[in-house]
Amino acid sequence: MDASFKLTRQEIGAAYDAGRDAVIALIEALIERYEQRITALEQELQELKKDSHDSGKPPSRDSFERKQLSRTASRRARTGKRPGGQPNHPGATLSQSEHPDLVTVHAVERCACGRSLADEPVADYERRQVFEAPPLAVQVTEHRAERKRCPDCGKIAVATFPEPVQQPVQYGERLQAVAAYLKNYGLLPYQRTAEWFADLFSIPISVGTLVNINATCAEHLAGVSEMIREAIGGQPVVGFDETGMSVDGHLRWLHVASTEALTHYAEHAKRGKQAGDEIGILTDFAGIALHDHWQSYFRYQCGHALCNAHHLRELTFVEEQYRQPWAGELKELLLTMNAAVDRARQEGRPRLYRPERRRFAAEYRRIINAGLAANPPPPPTPPGTPKKRGRKKQSKPRNLLLRLAGRWRSVLAFMYDFRVPFTNNQAERDLRMMKVQQKISGTFRSAEGAAAFCRTRAYISTIRKNGGNVLDALRSVFEGRPMIPPCLRPSATAE
Repeated sequence: MDASFKLTRQEIGAAYDAGRDAVIALIEALIERYEQRITALEQELQELKKDSHDSGKPPSRDSFERKQLSRTASRRARTGKRPGGQPNHPGATLSQSEHPDLVTVHAVERCACGRSLADEPVADYERRQVFEAPPLAVQVTEHRAERKRCPDCGKIAVATFPEPVQQPVQYGERLQAVAAYLKNYGLLPYQRTAEWFADLFSIPISVGTLVNINATCAEHLAGVSEMIREAIGGQPVVGFDETGMSVDGHLRWLHVASTEALTHYAEHAKRGKQAGDEIGILTDFAGIALHDHWQSYFRYQCGHALCNAHHLRELTFVEEQYRQPWAGELKELLLTMNAAVDRARQEGRPRLYRPERRRFAAEYRRIINAGLAANPPPPPTPPGTPKKRGRKKQSKPRNLLLRLAGRWRSVLAFMYDFRVPFTNNQAERDLRMMKVQQKISGTFRSAEGAAAFCRTRAYISTIRKNGGNVLDALRSVFEGRPMIPPCLRPSATAE
């Protein structure tokens, strides 16, 4: 038991000798201590109960019971559609090719009655096709530079090798692209990538060579990475997020800036404004930053919008753990607002009608005020009580309410500006794959390796968002002319 709850025999005896009022005061003080401790323990227990459905914790940290429940208790609304492919969907079923590479004819020898058909003409064919990958083999191309002696001066002249051919033996651009693809897009560890080459191509490739290929890829992408960073800085709305990553046994931070067409990653030792300043996107950003209320973002003089997926999870926590009705009401209101915005977009409207916006905003304020009434501030400290340093601790529901009240315009930014998404899911999805990389391949051994991976992965993500072929794009990098997606070309950035 905490020492503050223990009473010595001398203290008890002194209270007894002082009379009835002293004993009552002593017991009341002890009861107050117990109540404070119980409240603190209840709050701690509520925090421990949090999982992915009512907090920002990832589903991988949910308990087995929560995972079983989540299979049947999804927050997604029912669509009424049957499982499987929907009517009129394009599908991806194989279709027979008009020009097969190989044709094998199977002869019919006899009729069912026993007559030989060997000399009869073919009336028609029943066709079936098998799509098969050809045997994988590395093609070795030998480059020979001619050496000729000049009949006049007697000197030897040697032909020039192509620019990419620099070594007596080397890996080609396509093979290097495959290695970069497996490491940065397939997220395979270096050792498993080397085994993959041995199994499929029957050629040796060392982990050191793979590291060099990865570093070369990132080096060639320096210019494209800067183009992505500058293009994101000019967008009207950008999602920002960050997560911890282990580099050489130390905690560092992975920062993402994301749109539907662009992805930029950067790793940094810091999480806050110092990292934002050195990454350089937010320093001159004039658009709207969509994020999860991390205070460092508010230190930049741009517009701000808050991710409502976080708010829905926090409201779920308050509704379930504190049994406060206002949280459920506000959650439903936010979802209703989002549905109204979706309908307006489908109707081709650029904004909600003014009466609709005013009605939603008034209902938002009403619910917030009801929540604040149900969660008053903590009582003032009794006179003579020693003051503790810092702000007085408040309950989880009240802290959430104060944030929702103080940043209401950022919470409802999606309602006032249709360019702003309801959630920051795009940035969170882009960040999630980087966490998957560490689960599969382990931690980074150096900051240089982490930075190289961030640059290459950002390029791959941007290529994918623009409908490009990742393998072709990586091959173009090793050929010295990286593929530039349409959103980065001068005509697009000028707009």
